[in-house]
Parts: sequence; structure tokens; C-alpha cells
Amino acid sequence: MSNSEDSKRFSVVEIIESFITKINKIQKTLVGISMSSLILAPLAIGLSIYLILHPHFFFILDEYDEFGLFLGISLSIIIAVSITWFALGIRQYSMLKSWNAKYSNYIQKKEHIDKTISSEFSLDEDQET
Repeated sequence: MSNSEDSKRFSVVEIIESFITKINKIQKTLVGISMSSLILAPLAIGLSIYLILHPHFFFILDEYDEFGLFLGISLSIIIAVSITWFALGIRQYSMLKSWNAKYSNYIQKKEHIDKTISSEFSLDEDQET
């Protein structure tokens, strides 16, 4: 392999590693978002159910026609969206947890391969090649 082919290959490896590192940073943000869905969605569902079960809810539905209809539809939409958001949050969290395990495994294998190559060719990490 020529020197330019080696540098292209090394460049591709660097690009892939930087991409994986950036994805890992984004993953931390996504964990925060999925955790918020696991907290806020049940809160919205609980609050909506509380309002529906409140003794004055049916009074409002009967007494204030347009507002009661709007309130009923709004609470139904809030419950539906919150259930979807909660389910997606659980799914996202499990996917990110799986990614974290795979990323840790990748880092361990990479370090092992780097040590093996360094010891095989008697390379010091402090030296420039």
C-alpha cells in the first residue's frame, strides 16, 4: 500500500471515530430528553385524569357548551399525545442504553487493539511516528 493510501485509510478511520464521538455526545442530550418524557408525560396524564374525574368537570361540560367541548377534546388530545410521548421516551431510553453498552464495548476493543499494535511493533504512545 502506498503512503497516500495509508493516509486516506487513516483519515477515514479518524472521521469514523470523530463521528462516533459526536454521536456519543448527542446521546447524552437524547437521554435527557427521554428522561423528561418519562417524567412529564405521566404528570400530564395524571393531571388530565384528575381534571376529568373532578366533580365539576361534567358540570362544565353541561353548562358551558363550547368551552366544555373544547376542554374535553383538549384533555383527550393531551392524554393521547402524552401516552405516545411516554412510549417513545421508553423506547428511546432503551435504545440509548443499548448504544451506551455498544459504545463502551467499542472503546474497550479499540484500546485493546491499540495496546496490542503498540506492543507488537514496540511503539511508544509518547513518540511521534
